[in-house]
Amino acid sequence: MVKNDYKTSRTFLLLIADVLGVVASAFFAYFLMTLADGAFVKMTLPIGIWMAANVLLMIGLFILCGLYRMVLSSVSILDGLRICIAVGSLGLINLLFAILYGIPYGIGISVAVVFCVLFLCYTASLRFSKRVYLTFLRARSKRHNPEKRVMIIGAGDAGTTLIKEMIYSVKLNYKPVCILDDNRNLKGKRIHNVIIAGNTYQIKQYVERYLIDEIFIAMPSVSRVTQKEIIERCGECGVPIRMVPGIYQLANGQVSVSTLRSVDVCDLLGREQISVNLDEIMGYIENQTVLVTGGGGSIGSELCRQIASHNPKALIILDIYENNAYEIEQELKRRYPQLKLLTLIASIRDKRKIEDVFQKYRPDIVFNAAAHKHVPLMETSPNEAVKNNVFGTLNVARAADKYKVKTFVQISTDKAVNPTNIMGATKRICEMIIQTIGRNSKNTNFVAVRFGNVLGSNGSVIPLFQKQIKEGGPVTVTHKDIVRYFMTIPEAVSLVLQAGAYAKGGQIFVLDMGEPVKIYDLAYNLIKLSGLKPEVDIEIKCTGLRPGEKLYEERLMEEEGLQKTPNGLISIARPIEMDEEILWSALDTMFAQAHSETDAMKETVRGLVPTYTIDKRESVAVSFFQAEEEREEAV
Repeated sequence: MVKNDYKTSRTFLLLIADVLGVVASAFFAYFLMTLADGAFVKMTLPIGIWMAANVLLMIGLFILCGLYRMVLSSVSILDGLRICIAVGSLGLINLLFAILYGIPYGIGISVAVVFCVLFLCYTASLRFSKRVYLTFLRARSKRHNPEKRVMIIGAGDAGTTLIKEMIYSVKLNYKPVCILDDNRNLKGKRIHNVIIAGNTYQIKQYVERYLIDEIFIAMPSVSRVTQKEIIERCGECGVPIRMVPGIYQLANGQVSVSTLRSVDVCDLLGREQISVNLDEIMGYIENQTVLVTGGGGSIGSELCRQIASHNPKALIILDIYENNAYEIEQELKRRYPQLKLLTLIASIRDKRKIEDVFQKYRPDIVFNAAAHKHVPLMETSPNEAVKNNVFGTLNVARAADKYKVKTFVQISTDKAVNPTNIMGATKRICEMIIQTIGRNSKNTNFVAVRFGNVLGSNGSVIPLFQKQIKEGGPVTVTHKDIVRYFMTIPEAVSLVLQAGAYAKGGQIFVLDMGEPVKIYDLAYNLIKLSGLKPEVDIEIKCTGLRPGEKLYEERLMEEEGLQKTPNGLISIARPIEMDEEILWSALDTMFAQAHSETDAMKETVRGLVPTYTIDKRESVAVSFFQAEEEREEAV
């Protein structure tokens, strides 16, 4: 209300100023021209009527041309053109009046022309005064606060918008000093008096020449491959880099310095964002009741976001961690107020609770994203990994089959292939469970989706690197040659959703994640993109492989082959034959041992997963207690 009152008051004051401007311009035009003719200045009734008519005409023309909707702090050339059109139209009307009727009353052509010129100068001065004042303030503040010298990459609309904002905003402490663009025809030209100095292959040269403090990349429409190349060239310069997030923000008019984001490692993957066929997703999620276990986690919460956008009948979020569940619940309520949403705090280990959830709410589609996933932590707590990952999944899968769920999607990992850690081994058992139940189910299409590391997920390496860089290092990498497959969270989730559309009886889907990436290179590039020098400003320290960790991940076991789906980025792994009686018997034994807190769980798991290689290195917990015992004996 206060804001609207202020806007109304400002418009009213501007209108009064315009009325006074019309009267003053008309008076001085009449005064000057009559003096020039040597006549005595005498105000008559027709002159007063002429002034009043000009006031009414001015108000109508200014409203029609939008002169009361201008933001005076950022009046542009286009606004100046609108001023010229409005005042010019007023002058043209006066000129016609002067020729046809005005001369007998002393309002000749010269009076009409001088009136138009005076009022145009007055109106332009009034509309541009605030911008001139802000420019003066900015110039004054520059003497006290040295500005950061900025290079703009990209001479298109996004770059032009950023330059204009930096030049005319008092609040921004940036000075655009040069522009680089690969269009040869633009070299030497200027945008708001900022020179287009060269192309993007000369970034380092011009950073040094112009003493650049920061680089802004304003090329939202170029391909990911081109972006990656430009970012790598910028990374050699040792200055911070920021970039316009995407072409959609340019289309929505959201490009500004405030929307620039820091470059992250996602930009260095060098491939386009993976897209899916949204019609297929819509086809099987729309008007269905969807349950997401682990719905508060990184993958689970993004699943909930994308599902909520595809018109489900109802969405049920189930998670044991109430803080995460609460956050995604509140976000979805804000974004989708019409969504029928239910949040349940429960553990998938609790068989009775899971049975109760399925009996009450009868979900049509289930995404099982609940799991313990941290490799080193699970190495010291193998029984917990088995209880949660294996038997939690078994509880949800059996309930899904019993209550005739249409589609069940299990979130798996490439660590399930020839696993060297207990987390991966338990995920492989989950795949075996899904394949077995799926093969025999008459009601439900079961599928497991296997993918690699997810950039930005909880516990992933990138947030850790960023935190270590912020703290001044060192950045820790377990091994210089370790490589991993990477996807963004939205990419992984959209492919998981589409895999659900292909689900048929116990399949394992494998997602194409592009080329594997060296973790050491990620750390190295992230330091450079922060404007720092690796091994000079920030140390990269190799700490050695952790228990259960291997140098590279695999997507398939030797026995598996791949069958393509309509989406070339999703393939189906050929199922490995297994004896169902052996599986259920082994699971009974494993259940008993896990709840008796056995110390031999890894050996038990290996009996069911022959490809599991147990890491013989001592766990952190065992090493700690052994060290304590040795210290006490020495004392």
